[in-house]
Amino acid sequence: MTGMKEQFAELTRGTEEVLPDGGLAAKLKKGRPLVVKAGFDPTAPDLHIGHTVLINKMRQFQQFGHDVTFLIGDFTGMIGDPTGKNATRPPLSVEEINANAATYEGQIFKILDPERTRIQFNSTWMSKMDAAGLIKLAARHTVARMLERDDFNKRYKGGQPISIHEFLYPLVQGYDSVEMKADVELGGTDQKFNLLVGRQLQQEFGQEPQVVITTPLLEGLDGVQKMSKSLGNYIGITDAPGEMFGKIMSISDDLMWRYFEVLSFRTLADLRALRKAVDDGKNPRDAKFELGREIVARFHSEAAADEAMQEFVSRFQQGAMPDEIPAVELECSSGKIGIAHLLKGAELVSSTSEALRMIKQGAVKIDGVRIDDRSLEIDAGHTNIYQVGKRRFARVSLK
Repeated sequence: MTGMKEQFAELTRGTEEVLPDGGLAAKLKKGRPLVVKAGFDPTAPDLHIGHTVLINKMRQFQQFGHDVTFLIGDFTGMIGDPTGKNATRPPLSVEEINANAATYEGQIFKILDPERTRIQFNSTWMSKMDAAGLIKLAARHTVARMLERDDFNKRYKGGQPISIHEFLYPLVQGYDSVEMKADVELGGTDQKFNLLVGRQLQQEFGQEPQVVITTPLLEGLDGVQKMSKSLGNYIGITDAPGEMFGKIMSISDDLMWRYFEVLSFRTLADLRALRKAVDDGKNPRDAKFELGREIVARFHSEAAADEAMQEFVSRFQQGAMPDEIPAVELECSSGKIGIAHLLKGAELVSSTSEALRMIKQGAVKIDGVRIDDRSLEIDAGHTNIYQVGKRRFARVSLK
């Protein structure tokens, strides 16, 4: 196994918290493969690259020789994760869970080594637990502790209903760690409470508590809201190569470094060298090209990445796209905005009539693609590069 210092630096890269302090170093000093788990509820059939922040971290553990389990929460999915919700979340049906879970394997193996990845379902043990067992499990936690969780606390104080079954979600997630004898559990920052319940239950069952590692919720293309399909600011890992590359090129230069940190497989030393090169005068757009190629190649192929990049460059007539593109945020209270109003709001044209005229002349492009629909409406949550003529550009985020 690689030296502990190198492991620790890579495994904590891009993380939000590692709890308890010194816990991961102590586990690594044991000199044995650690049991690492990350749970995913099959709430949707397709993953986006925001989900892969956790999967990338799992890959890093794999590369250092640790035992990694991708845990599909088919049982917890039937409860419905209440995290961050201001209302009871409807549970998924068995049919929905099975259909969604079936699509995960092909997607995660774009990142994880299939020969070294264990896939488990938490129904394996939870479906065997009878009502008496569940009551005994519930007796190991208190309502007061549950109400310490921010979303439960807000709903309770606000008079919003909290169903009893929602309290079972963190209990079951925590019990998964007991069954798996986990050394490390990974999760997003929104899962911190649930991950800590796992530590507490392991203590209750006489096990050494797991280390909790939280990863940030990746910002979407707008650089503000977390990546979400419902907000439209996402990059799907099943997106076509050209679409995926174009979305990556639409992010801001600042957000690019965030993506490099949590999505790139390049070493920390490589990223430091790349950032220094940009500081010394390398065009940030060229660095973003490298990010786009890496991501597209991961989910498609090297050839597809090369072709996507060439198509993108040709769309913008190589050299025509400026090094810096102004970022603009526009509010659209109705949830969408007409293209003419968008171009005027972004100050790419002086009036909506000019916008319509430029569209008719074929002088308007979105992410390098010419548009001709003057009635086009853009949904809120999207971030794209808009071009009018040869010299007017703006990266527009719709709120």
